[in-house]
Amino acid sequence: MSEPIAPQPAPAPLRLVTPTGTLVALGDRLSRRLIKGLDRFGISVMGSRTLAVRGRKSGEWRTTPVNLLVLDGERYLVAPRGHTQWVRNMRVVGGGELRLGRKAEPFTAVEVADAEKTPILREYLRKWGWEVGMFFEDVTAKSPDSRLTEIAPGFPVFRVAAK
Repeated sequence: MSEPIAPQPAPAPLRLVTPTGTLVALGDRLSRRLIKGLDRFGISVMGSRTLAVRGRKSGEWRTTPVNLLVLDGERYLVAPRGHTQWVRNMRVVGGGELRLGRKAEPFTAVEVADAEKTPILREYLRKWGWEVGMFFEDVTAKSPDSRLTEIAPGFPVFRVAAK
């Protein structure tokens, strides 16, 4: 006689964070517009770029400002808001463009496994925690590795390579 199969736990819901509170949401919206506008004129703020990814259903270009992280010679895109539309599009199309001014750099992207994210998330928080800290709640660049490993599934990370 075979053993009964134990029920599998339900998968955790995908994490998606949007700023709450009128002032926080307004500040977030204004800062995103400012960064996107500066990027359009070729001015990068601490590595900012405009990410352009084709929509997974429409095929149209979708853009959003991102912080391009360089760590140990590799380039990464981190999604501090979680499993956003650009993340879902990136998973399907596997790349896009990083834009700054009139320059558009085509790239391919590979999603980083959760087990490899700890040093990437730590460096991302060290560099941009002042900007994106609200999306990481109580986690900072000084948090222990165990805490960063615990939150890793909620923060998609892509390794970026030029085409």
